[in-house]
Amino acid sequence: MPHGPRWLYERIRNGGFKLTLPRQLILDMLNKTRHHLSADEIYIFLRRRYPQIGLTTVYRTLEMLARLGLINKFDFGDGRFRYELKGEGEHHHHLICRKCGKVIDYRDFLDEETGLIKKIEKRLSEKYGFEIESHQLRFYGMCKDCKERRRL
Repeated sequence: MPHGPRWLYERIRNGGFKLTLPRQLILDMLNKTRHHLSADEIYIFLRRRYPQIGLTTVYRTLEMLARLGLINKFDFGDGRFRYELKGEGEHHHHLICRKCGKVIDYRDFLDEETGLIKKIEKRLSEKYGFEIESHQLRFYGMCKDCKERRRL
């Protein structure tokens, strides 16, 4: 039986859902990786260990976990949603390589960004009467490896 973070399991139960084995397996997998995984990648990996799991179950579980606020769902422009487990105090942003698709999490400059973003959020909220709940900041470009390969 998987042993993921108990607080995640409690949030599922408190959200009115049963804690099924497929849900535990998906949470445990997201808890153990630092990668931004697609539903297909999760399915392929879990299917090796748990052949009974279905792709529909993976998609539904990911949607449920996102609605409960337990995971982040990202669209990095590669045609697939990617998922990562939310962590307490783990706010970060992303650098996305348009050439190879590599996603780099960064936490540098968060204090400076936070001040600027809060100022922008305040102005947007006042101007449009919009209550902002969250944001995502992404920078697109070319990673160091792709730049070096291009020079060769």
